[in-house]
Amino acid sequence: MADRTHSYADNVPGAFYVDDSCIDCDMCLATASENFERNQERRYSYIAKQPENDEEWALCLQAMEECPVNAIGCDKDVAHTMKMAGSAG
Repeated sequence: MADRTHSYADNVPGAFYVDDSCIDCDMCLATASENFERNQERRYSYIAKQPENDEEWALCLQAMEECPVNAIGCDKDVAHTMKMAGSAG
């Protein structure tokens, strides 16, 4: 399970994040390329853009569920607040 206290500083603020257990497999990039980017130098992926619509939310959730090392996390309270504020949908 991803741990916010071990998340990369590259992650933009918001519900989703990637922590330091990332193994640089690129699965999240293949799934949600609009939201994830790769740190080429340090060889890990991170959240470059929080989801802004239902499709992006679904793809980020899919990437989180499919991550082989559970390095992608989502703070449910933050996600709820973001959705209520109209950043998705």
